[in-house]
Amino acid sequence: MTAAASRPRVAVVGVSSLIGEAVIEELRARKFPCAALHALDDDRHVGRPLADEEGAGDDRRLQIFDVAGFDFSQVDLAFFCGRAVLSERYAEQAAAHAWVIDDSSRIRARVDVPLVAADVNPAALHSIGTRGLVALPGSASVALATALAPLHALAGLVRADVATYQAVSGGGRAGVDELAGETVAMLSGKKARGRAFGRQIAFNVIPQVDALEADGVTREERRLWEETRRILDLPELAVNATAVRVPVFFGHSLAVHAAFERPLVALDAVRVLRRGSGLSVIEADSSAEFPTPATLAMAPGKVYIGRVRADPTRDRALNFWVVADNVRKCAAHNAVSVAQILVNTCR
Repeated sequence: MTAAASRPRVAVVGVSSLIGEAVIEELRARKFPCAALHALDDDRHVGRPLADEEGAGDDRRLQIFDVAGFDFSQVDLAFFCGRAVLSERYAEQAAAHAWVIDDSSRIRARVDVPLVAADVNPAALHSIGTRGLVALPGSASVALATALAPLHALAGLVRADVATYQAVSGGGRAGVDELAGETVAMLSGKKARGRAFGRQIAFNVIPQVDALEADGVTREERRLWEETRRILDLPELAVNATAVRVPVFFGHSLAVHAAFERPLVALDAVRVLRRGSGLSVIEADSSAEFPTPATLAMAPGKVYIGRVRADPTRDRALNFWVVADNVRKCAAHNAVSVAQILVNTCR
């Protein structure tokens, strides 16, 4: 059976991860037409209920099976949800039979695999047939490229300076647990453990996301500029990034300073951003005033932009603020959007 002939048979690999759970929620929220839905993970998670399964009826309850014993010829579409070790072991095997939409850092680094943010470069999927690998960018890259794409079309983007303020959920469930545990401990007069991020994260900011490389750049900063160039198809784009981990559970924030070939004013930028795919502009006179992780990022259907203004130090340049839910919007929503494009295109 192929996805073109019927509703796709779907597997979610790494289903017990934050992204895996969010993909299941997104598939259900969109009523994605699955002929079958397989929940897969490594043997540590077999038999455990998903976080949203408690109290679910029998028709909604999923049983987790061991990915090591799964036959991927049984599916037409597989989501790999961020665990690099599972992608390394099983993604190629699955791609021999199905579309594989992979959210791991290992697959997205491959230049032979399309890197897709559904709101920005869906045309990159045109080379995919009825099976094969598709890589998803990191969450910060999705948010940045989604915001920059309509501005590039308007005025020709030449440079982006960006500081990202990344939620602990970017480090997976361990990061969320660490922030919660440290916060309780410190409010109780105890010391922070500092395990997940190498140092205290509660009531702190850490100017390092992922490992430092020999030139002083972190892997996350390098990924951000490499992925943004690929998504926007601007291989020479100058991207200068600093990635910071902040004590926020969900929602990456970005302070962006963008320079352009052609003149533009903030009013024109806001107009084109309002029409941008996957975007919502929060203007200064609105009740929200500007997006924050604790407010609008929890409504995960959009990348939110606020504080759009001219750069007073440079001509043809803008400053603005971006917030997006890293797990639901930038990862799960993007993954299911890519799947929907594949299904609709190949039917």
